[in-house]
Amino acid sequence: MGPSIRRVLLAAAALLLCSAGAAEPVSPECIVPAASGGGFDLVCKLARQALQEAGLTDRPLQLSYMPGGVGAVAYNTIVAQRPAEPGTLVAFSSGSLLNIALGKFGRFDETAVRWLAVIGTSYGALAVRADSPYQTLDDLLAALRKDPGSVVIGTSGTIGSQDWMQLALLARLAGIDPRELHYVALEGGGEISTALVGGHVQVGSTDISDSMPHLNSGAIRLLAVFAEQRLDEPAMAAIPTAREQGYDVVWPVLRGFYMGPQVSDADYAWWKNAFDHLLASEDFAALRDRYELFPYALTGAELDAHVRQKVARYREMARDFDLIR
Repeated sequence: MGPSIRRVLLAAAALLLCSAGAAEPVSPECIVPAASGGGFDLVCKLARQALQEAGLTDRPLQLSYMPGGVGAVAYNTIVAQRPAEPGTLVAFSSGSLLNIALGKFGRFDETAVRWLAVIGTSYGALAVRADSPYQTLDDLLAALRKDPGSVVIGTSGTIGSQDWMQLALLARLAGIDPRELHYVALEGGGEISTALVGGHVQVGSTDISDSMPHLNSGAIRLLAVFAEQRLDEPAMAAIPTAREQGYDVVWPVLRGFYMGPQVSDADYAWWKNAFDHLLASEDFAALRDRYELFPYALTGAELDAHVRQKVARYREMARDFDLIR
């Protein structure tokens, strides 16, 4: 069977599966809860392209940008003002779950929305400009030990955020008090890359997927990736892990979507079936690779259980750093 015939058959099967109980949303939308250019933007664009190429949607996902509080504004808006929209997805990451654990999303906790799907994962990373004097992770840590406040570090969010946490874990292992470091809070990975390239910060505590466009252009270098082992993508294979440099810090970054708490079961099931179909597809796997994400698939009840487990773990970490009591 040729690839074009296989795609037609897969699309037909998917449309039949997704049609039970609810129609395709009339105005599908993906909310990017940050400025453009970061990981939230990337995962919405991936979903838009994948859904169209698989024949699952006639209408492309419209991207809407809703920055503020690194996801807090979008979370509160969906729960309190737009809880039942059948076509609205909101991007989230592990950082969103950490912010929930810290209480940064206000009065709403991890039970306030319907967790839909995780469609890939990335990993945290430390980035510097191409002309940075820090050639290795040890170079940077030596400078931070000498004068923790001398290096301006861009992070997505303030103290306690995902970018802060991965750097805090590294600093602790290196004998540095993470509270003495000089942070600049930015709104997402896109702003971190822009600030780094523009010379407004000297180091970016960020995400490898966010960094790849600037890495490929030669504008930045990555001193470390917080993965278990070196990544096997050709463009990433030369980037050392923090672990291999003597610092056992691993920080995966899940990428996925949630929906409003009052979305009907039928509409929620339409989207879940669509993502289940995508996540089982070889075509989607190839597309995900082009978006610099790695395999990770969870939907529905399994994702809901995973979210609750991760938030509980993040609360433990937050207490360990005296961020909550």
